[in-house]
Amino acid sequence: VQLVESGGGLVQAGGSLRLSCAASGSILSINAMGWYRQAPGKERELVAAISSGGSTYYADSVKGRFTISRDNAKNTMYLQMNSLKPEETAMYYCAAGHMIATLTQGSWGQGTQVTVSS
Repeated sequence: VQLVESGGGLVQAGGSLRLSCAASGSILSINAMGWYRQAPGKERELVAAISSGGSTYYADSVKGRFTISRDNAKNTMYLQMNSLKPEETAMYYCAAGHMIATLTQGSWGQGTQVTVSS
């Protein structure tokens, strides 16, 4: 599975961005997809994830502000991020695998940088 992220950029605090992750290759093997982020000097964290059945997971810090979705016809996953905070500046990565719990063992994209200015 190949994953390509897009949509990152520079935004002011309180602003919005929508990230996209396009999947290709053995997409029938994908049952779950998710977004991770990693800031310099910090551990990677799971931000949001979605299963093929539509179940979602959100980190507590983004609940109510971020929305994950997927368009199976386009083999694309999205992350709508609203009310962004400077501390959410990070590289955002798309991941895909068999289960949300094992996403880290699946396929990864190259990442897209999100920078939130104060």
